[in-house]
Amino acid sequence: MAFDTYHCSICGRRVKVQSQADMPVLDPNTGFGICRNCIKNLYHFIEAEEEAQKPRAKKKSLSGMLGEMIEKNKPHIIKKYLDEFIIMQDRAKKILSVAAYNHYKRMKYEMDNPDGDEEIEKSNVIIMGPTGCGKTALLSHLSRLLGIPFAVTDASSLTEAGFVGADVEVAVRNLYYAAGRDVNKTEHGIIYLDEFDKIARKSGANNSITADPGHEGVQQGLLKMLEGSVVEFTERGQRKHPEAPTIKVDTKNILFICGGAFVGIEKIIEKRISKDNSNIGFGSEIPSKEDTDKKFNELIHQVRPEDLMKYGIIPEIIGRLPVICTLETLDEDALLRILTEPKNAPVKQYEKLLAMDNVKLEFEEAALRLVAQKAIERKTGARSLKGIIEDVMLDVMFEIPMSDEPRRVVVTEACIKGEESPQIFPLEENILSKKSA
Repeated sequence: MAFDTYHCSICGRRVKVQSQADMPVLDPNTGFGICRNCIKNLYHFIEAEEEAQKPRAKKKSLSGMLGEMIEKNKPHIIKKYLDEFIIMQDRAKKILSVAAYNHYKRMKYEMDNPDGDEEIEKSNVIIMGPTGCGKTALLSHLSRLLGIPFAVTDASSLTEAGFVGADVEVAVRNLYYAAGRDVNKTEHGIIYLDEFDKIARKSGANNSITADPGHEGVQQGLLKMLEGSVVEFTERGQRKHPEAPTIKVDTKNILFICGGAFVGIEKIIEKRISKDNSNIGFGSEIPSKEDTDKKFNELIHQVRPEDLMKYGIIPEIIGRLPVICTLETLDEDALLRILTEPKNAPVKQYEKLLAMDNVKLEFEEAALRLVAQKAIERKTGARSLKGIIEDVMLDVMFEIPMSDEPRRVVVTEACIKGEESPQIFPLEENILSKKSA
């Protein structure tokens, strides 16, 4: 039966047949026909109905998965894993281990008791510590252990959103991409809002008569998202409009961790402590410059919500971040340990890289200690350790692949100072005799 056009018996639209794809499902006896668009709509409708028929099975499987995760990742197990990668920061490891464990226990409780009257509130975390002390590293290793998506968003970039903080959903969109565009995985991940202290309102605890849209406005925009709400965003990041397809993500079970250096908060803590008790504590004496780091480490662990309010974090946000996690400044010995002890230590990374070229790499202890000292001078903590070594190793790593002979590379203190290049020896040669000659 040949025809150029036909009427769809469902939508009534006249369809022009231009290719095989436009051919209808047609009953020549009755004249009943269905166009391609109606077939697609019916397929999606049936698929959605079938999906709606099995929510209980989905919930059971997710509850079982959470049960396994909770059993395998109790707080002491999480901390033991973090110890393999992070030096010091024992208190922070314990706080994060317990917070993550309780967060997923809360999710399982709500799935197993959907009609229960009691509700366990979400334990979002605020984490503070100086630059390069291990905040982001702790969280990335935590998410890797739990096997859940993890995304970092720079909170200071949200200041560009203007008064209403319309771009706060960028954090959820980043997690959506980290979860491989899987909404279900996204709704059970971890979002880390870095540089959170940068959105503290400039007026601190005192309200300003002028607008502060890039700071307090963003904090207000984050409130519902932290507590738990449905966030809607466009997949490609374009502005919302009626025709743009959007994705909806419920943040109820997303663990939010807000972190930053909070520069100067130790002064607020010290002022409060000296006011509370003028006879003992830090109010009784002025510490020397040599004790600055020690003083900071003692003060930062005594932070309270009222200190954060004076710093410029609004009370509503503090109420949604009940867990306060503090990290200490890393001293020279700690940085030296970071260079060599963790599983992913910078020195171990370079040893593995050069071993692939049949080269054995050695660092003198004095050289490593100087690397730690340089990192302290740069005031960037552990973050700059690999960069310092990279500068020293650049020429060696360029020359090494030119030959396949077994060799030995020794990095001395003079190499770190820039006075000489790392020394390359045949692997069998005695380095001590080479030096004496």
